[in-house]
Amino acid sequence: MGGSAAGRGDRTGSNKAGAGAGQGLFASVPPQPPSMQCFPSLVLALSSLLGALALLQLSLYLRVPSRYGKHEERLCRPRGRVPARCAWFLQELPSFLVPALLLALRSPPRLEPLGCRLLCCLFCWHYFYRTFIYPFFTRGRPFPLQLLFFGTLFCIYNGFLQGYYLIYCAEYPNDWCTDIRFTSGLLLFLLGMGINIHSDLLLRQLRKPGEVTYKIPQGGLFTYVSGANYFGEIVEWFGFAIATWSLPAFAFAFFTLCCIGPRAYHHHRYYLKTFTDYPKSRKALIPFVF
Repeated sequence: MGGSAAGRGDRTGSNKAGAGAGQGLFASVPPQPPSMQCFPSLVLALSSLLGALALLQLSLYLRVPSRYGKHEERLCRPRGRVPARCAWFLQELPSFLVPALLLALRSPPRLEPLGCRLLCCLFCWHYFYRTFIYPFFTRGRPFPLQLLFFGTLFCIYNGFLQGYYLIYCAEYPNDWCTDIRFTSGLLLFLLGMGINIHSDLLLRQLRKPGEVTYKIPQGGLFTYVSGANYFGEIVEWFGFAIATWSLPAFAFAFFTLCCIGPRAYHHHRYYLKTFTDYPKSRKALIPFVF
């Protein structure tokens, strides 16, 4: 009986040791947090909707300008308005935060895939400038609350679409950085962003602090077009689309063209009607063409 008890004790000890070893084995592997997956059908649906919104935007504002800025005086003034600096900050912030949040939630959170690096170095770089730099230097008029609301919704939507695709869906070959699509797209992106920032600087210099009157922009690409800042941003996002070679990026570039392209046209008409000495050779959006 004593031997049986000893045997049971040995078996019990071995079972405990085995259980401890098993627990130690599983304990050494930390539980993996849930990670998002790529759903191509979702990317296609969201990109198609963005393209449809672009066409809707074009149909709404091709003949009638959006009701803010220099076009507000000729139309009904909206009731609720937000200071320009606050409005730009609030509107652009989701385009930076949403992709950054998606990147932080990625498991494991690293920048090894090229899509993540493209997102950070191009898309988030632009919106870092738009969110944390541009609003604090702008001297624009108060922004309609309604446009701020819809602009913020769009930035949330587009920030999720671009971030979701590049983080969880995009796959690039190892030599993509030497591909002609990437190099040409990157050059276009940098060129467009440079034109956009420089044009914003020229527009700010037209006004002294506190002024709200409009003047003829001069210098830079404004020598050739009325909407130099818009031209730069359109070039920038088409460069981004070529560099990433993705449907969401092309849909966003198309939306940008349909959204601010007509606004450049209406700006051009405003300048021609308001200033008798406005350069007649200056085009609206595309140098020497349109």
